[in-house]
Amino acid sequence: MEMQQVRYFVALAGTLNFTRAAERCNVSQPALTRAIQQLEHELGGPLFHRERGNTHLSELGRMMLPYLETVEQSARAAREQARAVRKLERATLKIGAMCTIGPQLVAELMVRFQAAHPEVEVSVIDGGAPSMIAKLEKGELEIAIVGVPEELPESFHQLPIFEEHFVILLPPNHRLTAKNPVHAADLDKEPYVSRSNCEVFEPVRQALLARGIAMRQVFSSPRDDWVQGMIKAGLGLGFFPEFCVTDPDLVVRPLVEPSFSRTIYLATVRGRPHSPSVGAFVQEARRYPWPATRLAA
Repeated sequence: MEMQQVRYFVALAGTLNFTRAAERCNVSQPALTRAIQQLEHELGGPLFHRERGNTHLSELGRMMLPYLETVEQSARAAREQARAVRKLERATLKIGAMCTIGPQLVAELMVRFQAAHPEVEVSVIDGGAPSMIAKLEKGELEIAIVGVPEELPESFHQLPIFEEHFVILLPPNHRLTAKNPVHAADLDKEPYVSRSNCEVFEPVRQALLARGIAMRQVFSSPRDDWVQGMIKAGLGLGFFPEFCVTDPDLVVRPLVEPSFSRTIYLATVRGRPHSPSVGAFVQEARRYPWPATRLAA
């Protein structure tokens, strides 16, 4: 059964006139008649009784009408939806963002994109880097904003959007506030409040251990606001990307010898067909005034 056969049948059932049905479908009457005959052959019986001046549905035709009307309406709705998506109307864009990226950066980009493309519905999912990468590979996300110490899979196209250094966060009365910058050696045996979703935690820990530097973890949370609250309360110091610091009462100090940084990428799956909304978002991200690191390399 072909879609044009369904369309011709519905038109003929509505007009009960071969000439008017052919005009409605913009085909010749013989072409419409042949298509109806082929459909009758497939369904195993006449769909119309053809009498001089009186064409009407057969019993089989009346039974088939609601089913084929549904098929024709669904096909028309699918075509309209496809046209709307091509024009960025009623499109949905699914974006993943690592939860360790400063929310204000992502929020401001979303506001700019929505202002430029109000017809696109944006859905943002946050989570750890492994989760974002897996969802992107499976097609559950169209774009991901990620940055990990290791290389992303070869299957990803990566657009670097900004770089940030990691800093030490201190409560105002901490002894290390007198140091600017803070040297890694100063951190040895210091109580440490951990961001449990920090994607660089293990590489940094190994780098510090290789220098004989070991901090004492006293608290861990996946929520940056909780971690910053514990630092502010004096529980210990923290290790944060510079653009993720949101509490103005905390003291921020550069970390040196060694220092650590990360690059944040806009990632898509290489070679995968993308909707126009993806292209529009990438262009908006290219124009967005991403922050520049305030710290020396």
